[in-house]
This record gives sequence, C-alpha cells and structure tokens, in this order.
Amino acid sequence: MTPFSVLDLCPIIEGGDAALAFRNSADLAQHCERWGYRRFWLAEHHSMPGIASAATAVVIAHVAGATTTIRVGAGGVMLPNHSPLVIAEQFGTLESLFPGRIDLGLGRAPGSDAATARALRRELHANEDQFPHDVVELIGYLQPGEPGRKVRAVPGAGSKVPVWILGSSLFGAQLAAMLGLPYAFASHFAPAQMMDAVALYRRLFRPSPHLERPYVMLGFNVFAADSDEEAEYLATSMQQAFVNLRSGRPTKLQPPVRGYIDQLGGAEKAMLASVLSCSAIGSPHTVAGRLRDFIAQSGADELMIASQIHDHDARLRCYEITAQVRDAEAGG
Repeated sequence: MTPFSVLDLCPIIEGGDAALAFRNSADLAQHCERWGYRRFWLAEHHSMPGIASAATAVVIAHVAGATTTIRVGAGGVMLPNHSPLVIAEQFGTLESLFPGRIDLGLGRAPGSDAATARALRRELHANEDQFPHDVVELIGYLQPGEPGRKVRAVPGAGSKVPVWILGSSLFGAQLAAMLGLPYAFASHFAPAQMMDAVALYRRLFRPSPHLERPYVMLGFNVFAADSDEEAEYLATSMQQAFVNLRSGRPTKLQPPVRGYIDQLGGAEKAMLASVLSCSAIGSPHTVAGRLRDFIAQSGADELMIASQIHDHDARLRCYEITAQVRDAEAGG
C-alpha cells in the first residue's frame, strides 16, 4: 500500500482569520491521524493573505501537541531565510517535545516575493552553491556532538531529525541523491519536471547513513466529494487562489464559485490545466482511478495529499474519502 500523507497550508479563508486556520489545521490533523495518514506537513510562506503557516515550527508544535502518533513536519522550511543553526535548534526542540514524530523538509525557494525576502533580512544574492552547504551544515548540527566542537545546537545535537530535500526542478533531485536523503517533489503545483526529476534522483542516489535506497514522495491535489459535480465546485477555491496569485493579487482562500472555469480566458484556463495537472477531482470512483493511474505512472513511494477547500467540513470529508479509497485499493 502506498502511504498517504497531508500537506496543509493552514488556509485563511474569506470570512475567517489565522486563529480559525490554526484550529482547523489541528482538527484536520486529529482526523487524519485516525484515518491512517502517515505525516502532516506544514509549509513556510510569507506575506500571503491566505496562508497562516509562516512561523512553521510554531504551527508544527501546535499540531503535534494536538495529536499523538502522526508524524508532523515542515514541507518545508525555506532554508535561505534562516541560519542552519536556528533551524537545528527549532527542530531539535520539537523532537525533544515530540520524540520520533518530527520531519524536516528543506527547500531553497524564499517562499515569498523579493520585497518580503528582503524584509526577512537574509542575503538575497547567495549563489546556487549556498543551499547545499547550508543543508550539510544543518545536518551536522543534528548529529551527535563531537568533542571540542565550538558551536552546538542545544537542543538539536543528537536528535537525528529526518531531513528531506524538497524541490520542483532537477536541482533538488541531484542534491537529495548526492546526500542520500529522501526527496519530495512539488508536483501538486509545479509538475512540469516531475518525471525527469524522479528518474534523475533514482539514478544518481547514493546510499547514506540516513537512507539505504531512494525514497520519493510526490505532491498530489485531491478534491473528493460524494459526486463529481460537488468536487468540481469545491476545487474552484484552489483555482481562484492560483489565478489570483499568478495575477499578482493573492487573497484569502475564497468560497467556491459555480461555473468559475467558464468565466476564465484561454490563458488562465491553460495555466490551471498545467499547474494543477497532478490532481484528482471527483467522486470516490473518479478519485480512485486518478490516484491509481498517478501512482502507476510515477512509481511514488508516498503521496502528499493537498486539498485547499474553503469549507472545513468539506475538507474533512475530502480526506476521509481519500483514505477510504486508499484502503479499498489496498484491500484489492
């Protein structure tokens, strides 16, 4: 059975606020724990009106404290925004609080626009080689402390928090393979290079103390409901979010709109068809077929299910249906 996990952006919905987003995320995690999802990841974004997970480590602590067994982690922390030591301390602290349940996914994008990146007070012109260096430095802080080492992560040293490399291009695939780390690809919004990146990662992978063989997790959007029509209606919140973002006017997550796609121009329709091509939208039967085809095509070791739905109860129902589909497929 291919494990399913959850990617949550703590969506701030139109008519709601960040406090509601955090309550909903904790409630979703509790349900997904009961439904057998393996992980619950939160992503770092900044200056986004519809995403509440900017202080990612803090939100991870909130969700981990509300659950008992599901792994909770970052999908991911955007390392260029931070010093490796600070992230090692944060995730060492999380691992001390919730032992054996914390994941650390690392990305090299800023998770923001240029003006916000400047406000984060990190060097904006670091060359491409800096991210691999920072990853290696961070992993070093999480290993058992060496005698005489002047800088130590406390907490953090010896915690051995699992580190993942995130990516949407060939760069992350090469780095994950070289370091012998698990690899998560952002196919839920940037699918263009997915197959090439997965093939490259598997071909170049070097076994390491962290991982014996390559392990790939792929992002995948699911909008599941009791009928195809209802699922297509729910998916329009995510479609609006992408159109608004690409138009330079990000908003809170909007309520769904019937017939939304029909209101769009050709360029917007083509953009959505491209960025959301790794998606299943429909009834349980429709979603089952799409998931089955995607797993067979990609050979994913694990799927990270994303579902930006405005209504919280409908989002819960989506993840419940997805878990039921997974279990039915596993049972033959």
